[in-house]
Amino acid sequence: MNVRQPKIGPQINTTFVGGPLVTPRRYRSLYRSRIKRMLDVVFVLLVLPPVAVIMLFLVLMVSLDGGKPFYWQTRIGKHGRHFRMLKLRTMVRDADSALQSYLEQNPDAKEEWDKTQKLRYDPRVTRSGRVLRKTSLDELPQLWNVLTGDMSLVGPRPMMVNQSSLYPGTAYYLLRPGITGPWQVSARNETEFAERAVYDTRYLQAMSFPHDTGIVLKTFRVVIRGTGV
Repeated sequence: MNVRQPKIGPQINTTFVGGPLVTPRRYRSLYRSRIKRMLDVVFVLLVLPPVAVIMLFLVLMVSLDGGKPFYWQTRIGKHGRHFRMLKLRTMVRDADSALQSYLEQNPDAKEEWDKTQKLRYDPRVTRSGRVLRKTSLDELPQLWNVLTGDMSLVGPRPMMVNQSSLYPGTAYYLLRPGITGPWQVSARNETEFAERAVYDTRYLQAMSFPHDTGIVLKTFRVVIRGTGV
């Protein structure tokens, strides 16, 4: 598996999340180095039976839109290593071509994509995909990535390979990407992509069992409210 050196993107204003950005200290507590990983594995094993039942229903729902219910996508992990992330399919076939065509015909959408790497209205998303994204249930298969050690329950949003040059920081590369995390439960639909570096750095500084537990509880509220995109 290839190892990529972290890339430092353009500088950004770091004062919009409760004060100036502070460079994180490079240290490991017992929780960060061992307990967090142990809790990840235990949690996945405990929730596996009920999640399996939910997944059967979701797979059937996605299949009704045509195509395979799952897909793998290469993402950047800890220390810049690439890994294959598993998700429920929420997009049409040839989604990349559909996006390129849509952005070429819609300058406003292209500007939104360049800033946030997301679209409020995404023409690639299927009917079932809109439901899955609103509830964040398309992320459930990533429990497999947690079990294999590529991801954690809580951490930065997994970064796509072509987004690394847009990321203005290094905190992401010191952490396992998370199914949920500070950015995912906060202003996820209202921030520019580069601002994720601030959330990641502050999470690196504050990472602890109580902090992670608080994020998990907030995640349930996000799922219930259906504020995902």
